[in-house]
Amino acid sequence: FNEKIPNLVMRMMLQCFSVNLPTPEAKVMKNQDQFRVALSGAFQNNDGTPVFPMFDLSPLSDDPEVQFEYVAGIDGRMSAESLEGFDALVLLLEKFDANSIPANNRLTLIARFGVGFDTVDVEACKIKGIAVGITPNGVRRPVAASVLTYILALSGKLMIKDALVRGGPSTFAERAQHMGTGLVGKTLGSIGLGNIGVEVFRLCAPLGMNFIAHDPYIDSTVAQSVNVELKDLESVFRESDFLTLNVPLSEETLHLANAARLTLMKPTAYLINTSRGPVVDQTALVTALTQGVIAGAGLDVFDPEPPQADDPLLQLDNVILTPHALCWTDQCFAGIGAQDLEHVFAVKNGQVPQALADPTVADEPAFHLKL
Repeated sequence: FNEKIPNLVMRMMLQCFSVNLPTPEAKVMKNQDQFRVALSGAFQNNDGTPVFPMFDLSPLSDDPEVQFEYVAGIDGRMSAESLEGFDALVLLLEKFDANSIPANNRLTLIARFGVGFDTVDVEACKIKGIAVGITPNGVRRPVAASVLTYILALSGKLMIKDALVRGGPSTFAERAQHMGTGLVGKTLGSIGLGNIGVEVFRLCAPLGMNFIAHDPYIDSTVAQSVNVELKDLESVFRESDFLTLNVPLSEETLHLANAARLTLMKPTAYLINTSRGPVVDQTALVTALTQGVIAGAGLDVFDPEPPQADDPLLQLDNVILTPHALCWTDQCFAGIGAQDLEHVFAVKNGQVPQALADPTVADEPAFHLKL
C-alpha cells in the first residue's frame, strides 16, 4: 500500500466515530487549568531531599488537579518571573515584595510558613488581590511552650547550674550562691494578647502567678477568659517579674522595648522575646543586662539575625540565647505545613483562607475575581 492510504483510512475512521485527538494547544490549556503551587526553594536541600520531612506534601501530590514545584529565590527574594503561572506560593525564608508580584496577575495566595509576615509586602499584595496566609494553629502551642521554657530556665538559673557541673567539683560547690526564684505570686506580663499571648497564659495557669498584659487591640473578654488584667504599656513593664513579648514586627512595635521602658523594669525582672529581634532595642538591652537594670533575658530572636560573633550579647551569662528555633519541633512544623495547605486548598476551592495577615483583602474585588 501507499503509506498515505493507512493515514487516510485512520482519519476517516476517527471522523466516523467522532474521536478528537488532543492538539498541542489542548495540552497547554490543560496545564493552565491545573491549580499550580510554588514552594520556596529553601524547602529543599542541595541534593533535593526535604529540609523538613514532617511537612506532609501528600495532599498536593495526591490531587490530580494540582501541580507543584520548587522555586528558588534570587539573592533571598522571590522574583516575579519565576512565579509566572502559579496560583499559590508557600513561602519559607525568602522575601516577597512589590517587585515579586508576577505580571500575569494569576497569583492569588502567599502562604507564609509561620505567623511572621514582616518579609512580605502585605499592602502591595492586597492591591493586587493576593491574600497572605499565616499559620497561628501551627505555632500557638510550640511558641507558648518556648516562653514557658524560658520562664522555668531563667527562674531556676538552669544555664548557670549546668555550667557549675561542667566546671568540676570546685564550681559544683558554688551552687548555694545561685539560688533560683520561685514563681508562686510572681507577675507574668505580656505585651500582646493575641493567639500566642493567650496560649502562654493558659500554659502558665498552674504556676500560681499573677497575669497582666497590654494589648490595645484585644477585646477585654479575651483577657478575662485567661484571668489576665489589662494595663497600660508602661505599667506592664514596671510590674512584671517575667515580661514576654508577643507582637508582630511593625512600625508601631519597632524598638518597643527601648532604653526608657527597660529602665522601668524591676532589677529582679526577666525579659523574654520570641517574636522578632527588632521589637527590642538590642543595644539598650545589652546595657540593661550589663548594668543590672534587669536580672536577665531569654532571647530566641535578634537584631541583626544571626548576631555577629563579636556581639557583646554573646558574652553575657545572664541571658539564654537560642537561634530563632526554640519552638522548632516535628509537631510544630507539621502543624505549620498543614495549615498552609489548608489555605492553598481553600483558594483552590474558591474560598477565603481562615487566617490572613490582612483579612480585609477578602473585601477586595481583585481577590474575589481570582477566586
